[in-house]
Amino acid sequence: MSVGHVQRAIESIGIPTVGVYVRSFGHIPELMGVARAAITKHPMGRPLGAPGDSERQRSVVLAALSLLERDEQAIVELPDPWRAGAGAAPT
Repeated sequence: MSVGHVQRAIESIGIPTVGVYVRSFGHIPELMGVARAAITKHPMGRPLGAPGDSERQRSVVLAALSLLERDEQAIVELPDPWRAGAGAAPT
């Protein structure tokens, strides 16, 4: 929930934000009323993807940044599921 509090504080001074949340916490952005959030189907602690999976990490960051173009509240669940990266990752 700390991320949501920080997002709301930054938004209150006119700076747009977007948070990336794992599905386990996907209900938090709406409850807290954050402006923009991308929700991933990744395990807790890995919101951007597996260690070493730079392709997936990049796609999550780009999807999250694209939400900054929206003026209205946008909470979007990204469609791609978790996949193991180049490093050892939990399943």
